[in-house]
Amino acid sequence: MLSYRHSFHAGNHADVVKHIVQSLILNALKQKDKPFVYHDTHAGVGRYDLTHEWSEKTGEYKQGIARIWGQDLPEEVTSYLDSIKELNNSDELRYYPGSPRVARAHLRNQDRMVLTELHPSDHPLLEQEFHRDRQVRIHQKDGFEHLKASLPPKERRGLVLIDPPYELAHEYQDVVRAIAQSHKRWATGIYAIWYPVVYRHTIDDMIADLKKLDIRNILQIELGVSADSLERGMTASGMIVINPPWKLESQMTEILPMLQQAIAPSTGHHKVEWIVPE
Repeated sequence: MLSYRHSFHAGNHADVVKHIVQSLILNALKQKDKPFVYHDTHAGVGRYDLTHEWSEKTGEYKQGIARIWGQDLPEEVTSYLDSIKELNNSDELRYYPGSPRVARAHLRNQDRMVLTELHPSDHPLLEQEFHRDRQVRIHQKDGFEHLKASLPPKERRGLVLIDPPYELAHEYQDVVRAIAQSHKRWATGIYAIWYPVVYRHTIDDMIADLKKLDIRNILQIELGVSADSLERGMTASGMIVINPPWKLESQMTEILPMLQQAIAPSTGHHKVEWIVPE
């Protein structure tokens, strides 16, 4: 099934958390001169027009990036905001970057990106977004299969972002399987798994399965906008990070209360906790 289109959801509260965590990890990798690779398993189209009818139809960005745009924010989120400003010619918020464009804003000359996108409509748009960019390689393949074939990378340093649409129930197990296979090939890589909380038990089950892999150093970061519910609808989202940079825990502990206050002051929640310590 390839019905999911991120244009309906771009810039929502889940994107804000995901891309802030992504930016912080990439900034940490840049602390050393050695090159790194950024690998995105479900890349999307690269950028999103918030004035498009799809974005306006849901208006999700209005409860996400729009609530912190132009606000006084911690210095740690500066590079994330800069990746958005690069796409907009003024202070007006029209375009929002997908994770590949956020990553591209953080790359140095010695770094590279590997992007996979299977959707037949999104793939050509992604190709167009990075046309003739020699630091970017784009593949129209299954993201999990291509990840398995690409590891370990020649750089031996880098970030893998895994954020499938979770349209189908088995995708949660697909993520666990991908981590199991990838970690055997590249145990020192940083893996960031985005997840939506639609039904809490699916996340609890995925975390339980990750614990069974006997992998250490797994951090969970989550921002909720409403209480968990038995009715379908995303109430929270988060990132599960394997081998996180050492500052990430303290950085997100400082940032999340600010995000909650801006996005969901009365109904939200947040947490930063270790699933498996180092």
